Amino acid sequence: MNIVIKTAKDIDCMRVSGKLAAEVLDYITPFVKPGVTTNELDKLCYDYITKVQEAYPSPLNYKPDPNLYAYPKSICTSVNNEICHGIPNDKPLKNGDIINIDITVNKNGYHGDNSRMFYVGNVSDHARRLCKITYECMWLGINQVKPGSFFGDIGYAIQTHAEKNGYSIVQEFCGHGVGQVFHEDPQVLHYGRPKSGPEIKSGMIFTVEPMINQGKRHIRFLPNQWTAVTKDRSLSAQWEHTVLVTDTGYEVLTVSPNTPKRPEFIK
Repeated sequence: MNIVIKTAKDIDCMRVSGKLAAEVLDYITPFVKPGVTTNELDKLCYDYITKVQEAYPSPLNYKPDPNLYAYPKSICTSVNNEICHGIPNDKPLKNGDIINIDITVNKNGYHGDNSRMFYVGNVSDHARRLCKITYECMWLGINQVKPGSFFGDIGYAIQTHAEKNGYSIVQEFCGHGVGQVFHEDPQVLHYGRPKSGPEIKSGMIFTVEPMINQGKRHIRFLPNQWTAVTKDRSLSAQWEHTVLVTDTGYEVLTVSPNTPKRPEFIK
């Protein structure tokens, strides 16, 4: 495993990319409502990233595996039982849907990566609870980040909170290192044992992005080869931040004026 320790220049550039990625989520928020299509959301985000931010949407034409076709859109839009990598289409969102919008912005060769959950119209209490617990899971994982801790500490904190609340952890996908490369070492598992895995060191930058299912953890892929869904058709939720390890703890890089606040119980 080759975990890149970022330079001061890298960190400055990553702060810019992270802020831009979060600002796209701020921008798209008022457009997420019943009747809008995810293709329309994709076009709005593409125009904002390329014309306003003068950057590039990292997912567009991304091809991490020669056996996959290149990702065809600028954002990922995962609705209801879609776990991740939902491809925007012409199906309108309906009242009661939940949707994860995943944004990665490439500015000057550096990638800022984040995602948020959105409610479409009036959403059921059980869907809101899933999104809330998933948000708490992400922050409990982030709160483990400091030099001398281990990546297993992140996964253990997330898994414990999710399972205590009756949910399951998707194990086929994980957080990842990010910088001048979209996906790089380390893999940041959202389950695990304390004090396991690589040691966390100052200068590392990676995402924490738990995917939590309302039912069982098992997944299947849609024919498009990209989108993962819950095998039992239960709802799934995900939140994501890009995090820098500092000398004393962490700094969340994907922050903008309307980024949701850290839960009050997280010290």
